[in-house]
Amino acid sequence: MKNLLLFLLILAFPAQAQKYWVFLKDKDVSAYDYRKHLSEQTIKNRLLLKLDLQQNTDIPINQVYLEAIKAQNVQIIHQSKWLNAVSAVLNNSQIEALKKLPFVEKIQKMGNTKILSLPKTNEKNYDLALKQMKAEVFADSALNGKGILIGVIDGGFYGADSDFSLEHLFKEKKILGIKDWVNPKKTDHFSEFGSETHNHGTTVLSMITGYTELSQTGLATQAKFYLARSENSDREYRQEEDYWVLAMEWLDSLGVRIINTSLGYANGFDDPAENYKPEQMNGQTSVISKAAQIAYSEKGILVVVAAGNEGSDAWRIISAPADAKGALSVGATNMFKTKIYYSSIGTDFLPYLKPNISCYSENGTSFSAPMIAGFAACLLQSKPNAQNSELFDAIEKSANLYPFGNYFIGYGIPNAPKALEILHGNIPKNQIQKEVKAKKEYFLAEKIKKGSQIIVFHKKNERTVISQDYFSFNPKKQQILQPAGVLKTTLAWEGGVIEIVWE
Repeated sequence: MKNLLLFLLILAFPAQAQKYWVFLKDKDVSAYDYRKHLSEQTIKNRLLLKLDLQQNTDIPINQVYLEAIKAQNVQIIHQSKWLNAVSAVLNNSQIEALKKLPFVEKIQKMGNTKILSLPKTNEKNYDLALKQMKAEVFADSALNGKGILIGVIDGGFYGADSDFSLEHLFKEKKILGIKDWVNPKKTDHFSEFGSETHNHGTTVLSMITGYTELSQTGLATQAKFYLARSENSDREYRQEEDYWVLAMEWLDSLGVRIINTSLGYANGFDDPAENYKPEQMNGQTSVISKAAQIAYSEKGILVVVAAGNEGSDAWRIISAPADAKGALSVGATNMFKTKIYYSSIGTDFLPYLKPNISCYSENGTSFSAPMIAGFAACLLQSKPNAQNSELFDAIEKSANLYPFGNYFIGYGIPNAPKALEILHGNIPKNQIQKEVKAKKEYFLAEKIKKGSQIIVFHKKNERTVISQDYFSFNPKKQQILQPAGVLKTTLAWEGGVIEIVWE
């Protein structure tokens, strides 16, 4: 059930009333003092990262504007400092009245969140993901996310306090705060059902930090967390976007360095008229994509986002906020290191690559993204003053296809030893990265161990994949043929990647 406030608001208006963002033109900067609005941890982070302490997006909304909006018989639901906007349920007459206010820039209908995937099994054996990323180097280097603050925005954390893999979080008091934006009055966040996706965030949390004496599912086992619930999946309406944005602002105010979110905005709403169009996945349309970009470009936060699970249906492409340039968008691979069938793909109308990287997950990109969030926390622990852009680059450049990424799996699967070297200014050794030219056929002359797995992406251009494949290398059968319509082919194996340009 929707929280009581929203439920009453919907009843109070005619059928045509819907939820909107009202964007404002400017702010009153005259009396703003960042010391009264930022936490000590946030100030400490910004000084460490040499970020501006006085940022326009931190300044509260002009109180005069708020009163003028209320005077139009509009009940404001939420306020976003980052977006300089308020959310409200509006009917047509209220929309027309607000448009006449000189400080109103635009009015935009909302988009709603939906969980990108649900676990198909209660098993949490993600050992293969850790192996593919060679994550054992983190343990060997005593890197476990200690001292790193991570935020998780999800659909609920039911059962987290009874999950054996998360027992350490409660014993060592590593959950520093939790806030339910859907139901603000909720006090029992772990034992009370919220909606169909009440335990989705619990599994996500386990993929970031979970471990027992017998197994380990997450890498950031010593990190500390702030948790936010922004999603009620009982109904799919474009009416919860503000929860997500406010959760981001809340986490920034607490000094969080990494945020993981496995929620996506695309289609599949109860009312088809509310669905986004594919061309709107451009990093500029959805307010959550705008908020994700603010978090990256202004707040120094690394935002790790699940790419989406629409790769095998009519939608196919990534969802917001994975389309934001500053979001580290994570797709999913299978045991053969190629794209798993459901993982959403990138688009050729974006000037940048999406997804950025990928990681093994059988049950959705919801559970590949948190593996990368834990990966990033270990990197950040090794270099606490690292900029989010440095983490972003190190993760991308360590991946097995870099620099020859594609719309299927981005730059591929990150590699922990390489990422550490890159982050600390070293160039990984014994790595082949080259482009070659060939006509109709190419013979692999590189030194590759017999039986090594070679993954293949045939592309019609720089990034658009026509087909993918894999095979075991045999020195006697190393011929690669050019398929019809293919202009480029990427070959990758342990220790190397080659881009064949067909002439």
